[in-house]
Amino acid sequence: MSDSKVPSPNVVHITENEIERERERVRLSPVFTIIFSGFALMSDGYQVGVLSLINVCFAKIYGDAYTSEMSTRLGNALFVGIVLGQVGFGFFCDRMGRKVGLLVTTFLVIIGAALCAGAYGAGGSIEGFFWALTIYRGILGVGVGGEYPCSSTNASESADSVMQGRRGMLVSLATNTMIDFGFVVAAIVPLILATAGCSYEVIWRVSFGFGVLPPLSVLYFRLRMTNSKIFQRNNLKRNVPYVLIIRRYWKYLLGTAGSWFIYDFIAYPFGIFSGTILDTAIGTNGTFVQTAEWMCLLNVFYLPGCIAGAFSADRIGRKMTMTLGFLLQGVLGILMGIFYKDLLGIFPLFVVLYGVFLGLGEYGPGDMVILTSAEIYPTAIRGTAYGWSAAIGKLGAICGTSAFKPAIASLGHGDVILGQSRVFILGSGLSLVGAIFAWLLIPDYTKQDLSYEDEAFKKYLEDNGYDVSYLGDASTTVSHESLQEQGVVATIGGTEKQELESDIDTTRL
Repeated sequence: MSDSKVPSPNVVHITENEIERERERVRLSPVFTIIFSGFALMSDGYQVGVLSLINVCFAKIYGDAYTSEMSTRLGNALFVGIVLGQVGFGFFCDRMGRKVGLLVTTFLVIIGAALCAGAYGAGGSIEGFFWALTIYRGILGVGVGGEYPCSSTNASESADSVMQGRRGMLVSLATNTMIDFGFVVAAIVPLILATAGCSYEVIWRVSFGFGVLPPLSVLYFRLRMTNSKIFQRNNLKRNVPYVLIIRRYWKYLLGTAGSWFIYDFIAYPFGIFSGTILDTAIGTNGTFVQTAEWMCLLNVFYLPGCIAGAFSADRIGRKMTMTLGFLLQGVLGILMGIFYKDLLGIFPLFVVLYGVFLGLGEYGPGDMVILTSAEIYPTAIRGTAYGWSAAIGKLGAICGTSAFKPAIASLGHGDVILGQSRVFILGSGLSLVGAIFAWLLIPDYTKQDLSYEDEAFKKYLEDNGYDVSYLGDASTTVSHESLQEQGVVATIGGTEKQELESDIDTTRL
């Protein structure tokens, strides 16, 4: 009989310092996740907002050759890309993980912004130039859209680990507040370039190119980050029961997607074309610098609105904050539309009221559509449901920006000022509809832990005969015994331990 030889175990030595470093990494990971999620979304706000003053540049450079159709097509290219990115990466980050999704979207934003900055039409063709820019903005949009579900869900899943009970504040500050800060930067960069005496072409190219810097700055962290613990425990990477999901969450989806549609239908056209509105209001004697200065002031009003919404979310609740924001925006906008011509005669007052109008949208629906979409769904489908809701919202942005200029022309019967006043009334009336929509369809998860819906979803699946063993990563908890079966023994400080500490990522062994 031959002797059987037992293989020697593969001994892995772990020092106390290594354990401490790993524990510190695990502790700080949620903090950096929220910080860098915000910084990346700032880039997304910048990419959307910068087109407003670039539109003014193109109008100055190309005159009548830069038609309303070109302007609308250029604006919608980004939104079409965003829709594709939100739906695609919402699904992708649920199946492949938040980290992989964030890395891919980061590269797409970098590539898209760089292509926009260097856009050129073959043979100097103006038509070719704008078609090339349209395609590049579409690529950029896919990356920007993908950031929404990847960054927002990641921030939501990390917030309770950073500050218990203040998830609403942290997620709102890291998402919508940073997006709106991007809008402010989008006005400051062209203003600085214009004040420095740069040509219109330098202004628009550098403004597009600046959008490369924020995603580059977060790339290193995203290479080092890990998926959240709640995602590792509750993800669903295969055999997704979509019929059961729709049956349980259709009302929630109607609430988040519908509210987001109404918000974006109002917010984006009034934001993107605000430069055009201000340019018209200033008159033919106004300069680009004057328009940029007023634009910068206008965009600053976004910030107090979304910051107030962030603090309001945990105090009076998500539902109340969203409803109140919609309601106040609607009332103010209707009054502005009624007294529009008189307000233009007091231009600083008009800009302030316009800013408050936009700020109220950020206080309520701007903050809350992102927050509610990132917290009311279970972890297993959070990215997918968020992506669907956000994509429907961006369809609202597409509809709003497409209809904005034609509506001004149609409602004004050739009178631009009259048309703008009636568009204010129309958009504000829709905001009142949004208030009703939010109150009836948005559930209030203000005091709810994210794990509550995970457990409820798991029970719902079990009750409907679904195999819940598909939930979670098999590798998230690796016991000492399972490592020994593979011939691996971990020693800490030279002594073999029966169990590794639960907060240490043993898969890194």
